[in-house]
Amino acid sequence: MARTGRSVDWGFPRWRGYGAAREAESVRICDRHGCEEPGTCPAPKSPNSPDRWYFCEKHAAEYNRGWNYFEGLNKEEAAARAKDEARDAGGYSQASHYGWAGSGDGSRSADEMRALEVLGLDPDADFAAVKKAYRLLAKQNHPDTNPDDKQAAERFQAIQLSYQVLKSAEERREWKPE
Repeated sequence: MARTGRSVDWGFPRWRGYGAAREAESVRICDRHGCEEPGTCPAPKSPNSPDRWYFCEKHAAEYNRGWNYFEGLNKEEAAARAKDEARDAGGYSQASHYGWAGSGDGSRSADEMRALEVLGLDPDADFAAVKKAYRLLAKQNHPDTNPDDKQAAERFQAIQLSYQVLKSAEERREWKPE
């Protein structure tokens, strides 16, 4: 049987551009009923299951907002699972000592130690002392109280940065996973 047209896909160079295929590209639609957006975000149907839903970005965000990792477990099972998760991630906490430096019990990082030096505090100072020193030094070195003094402005920036470092470290210490 004779062909009516000649293909341009043979030989070199290809006469048609790469990626200019004529086949339709398959697109998975969002699994949410009534949504016609592409379903590009996989989400598990249940914990520890290989089955997945495929949602669009909007419905994936909605699904994740309501996701409960401990759903269907009683208090004891949820506590056991949380304990197992903490145990499995214990290697990361054991390696955290490489980030610490300076004197003291090793509970402060090198950045925190430098921040305490800027504020003129001892390595074992608590956060109440940090807050008090920050307020005093910020008031003394503020650009509004020392107009046209570039050194005071630089000291003020260093004091602010030091306080932010110490405040975020304190927040990390106070945060406890549920």
